Amino acid sequence: MVAQNGKDLLVKIDMTGDGLFETVAGLRATRISFNAESVDVTSLESTGGWRELLGGAGVKTASISGSGVFKDDATDERARQIFFDGETPNFQVIIPDFGTVEGPFQISAIEYAGSHNGEATYELSLSSAGALSFTALI
Repeated sequence: MVAQNGKDLLVKIDMTGDGLFETVAGLRATRISFNAESVDVTSLESTGGWRELLGGAGVKTASISGSGVFKDDATDERARQIFFDGETPNFQVIIPDFGTVEGPFQISAIEYAGSHNGEATYELSLSSAGALSFTALI
């Protein structure tokens, strides 16, 4: 994978529950991370005392974060609605020259900030809320 433009990493919200995805407008920085808990099955019989892990076990999680400025009433309103209603709609993350991650996420935090001589900004944090799919770029 060669160098990519950061603005091409997109976070999209399912706006209607019908698979109509729109990019969360105004995001300037985005990040997605994947984690998997390990399950330690080391015993006295483990070769050389090395730790052994149980493959395929443990909880998998993903988190998305983003920050930016307000630009679009529809996606801003949808994000607030998702947070206050406790919804877990589908989101998409477009990873340039790699593929698309899609699945349910819960908005776990929204932060608003601003200074008297600058723009109002916001930050979003999302946590996976179910199985995710990955579609490789072909």
